[in-house]
Amino acid sequence: MRYQEALEIATANLLSLRGHTIDVLTVSRPRDIQGAIELSKIVSKLSPIIGNLLEYAITRHLNEAGTWEENYQWIRQDPGFPDLILNGIPDIQPGIEIKTWFPLSTEITARFRDSQTHFSANQVKVVIVCWMLEYILAGQPKIVDIWVGDAIEIAKTRDNHYHNPPSYVVMEPEDTRLRTRNLQQTNCHGYKFQGTVEQFNQAMLLVQDWGHQGQQYRPDPDYQKRIRQLTGSFPYRLDTNFAKVDRISLPSLETFKANILNSIHTGRSIQSWIKAIKSHDSRVLQQLIDPSV
Repeated sequence: MRYQEALEIATANLLSLRGHTIDVLTVSRPRDIQGAIELSKIVSKLSPIIGNLLEYAITRHLNEAGTWEENYQWIRQDPGFPDLILNGIPDIQPGIEIKTWFPLSTEITARFRDSQTHFSANQVKVVIVCWMLEYILAGQPKIVDIWVGDAIEIAKTRDNHYHNPPSYVVMEPEDTRLRTRNLQQTNCHGYKFQGTVEQFNQAMLLVQDWGHQGQQYRPDPDYQKRIRQLTGSFPYRLDTNFAKVDRISLPSLETFKANILNSIHTGRSIQSWIKAIKSHDSRVLQQLIDPSV
C-alpha cells in the first residue's frame, strides 16, 4: 500500500464519524437557569480535554475501521507533528494533524505554523473535527461534521494570505535538521512592520529591488535571506496571532464554517444556540434544563 492510498482510506474512515457520539465523558444537565448560565461560561474549558480524548478515539477508530495490512498501525504522537502517523508504510510515512472546534466557544482557534517545505510529498492531511455536546450544555461529545484538507494547501494559502512585504513578512525556520529532534524547528513566523513612515518608504524601495515578483512568497533560502535582511534593517514585531486557521481565507474551510453555523443541532441552528446562550435567553436555557418545555 502506498501512502496516498493509506490517506484516502483514512479520510473515508474519518468522514464516517460524522454524526457519531463519542463515549469519552458525559456532562450532566444543569438543574436551573442560573446553573445553565454558569455552565455556558465554563463548558468551553472542556475543549482541550475533549480534543485529546477525541484524538485517542479517532486513532482507535482508524485502526479498527481500516483494511490495513498486519504490520500497519496508526499511532498517536504526543507531543509531535503530525498528531497521528501510520507505522509500517514502506516509503513515505503518511500523517494526520487533528484540530478540534467547539462552536459555542469561539472561532476555530487552532493554528497551523508548519513550513510548507515539510509537505512536498503531500503526505499529511489536516482534519478539523467540529463537536458539540449532545444537548448543547450536557451529554456526551457529538461530532457535528469533519473537514479534511491537504497540509500543503493550508500552508501555501496561509503564506500567500499573510505575506505582504514590507508591511508583513512570513519567515521560514532556520535549518535545524542536524539538531536532536526536540531542538528542531519546523514552524514559520509572521512579523509586522513597526517603523516610521520614512522607514517604511525605505523598506519599500528595498523590496522593489527584489523584482516584480519580489512580494510573492517563496520558502527557498535565497528569498528567505532577503526577508532576514529586511527584518534586520527595519523594526518588526512578532505577530502572536499568525497562522490561525480561521483567518487564512481557504475557500473550502470558509464553506465548512458557514455550513456548521447554519446546521441544525437539537432543534436550532448552531448560530442560533450561540446567540441565545450569549444573551442568557431564559426561555431557551429552560429548554436545555427540561426538554419537555
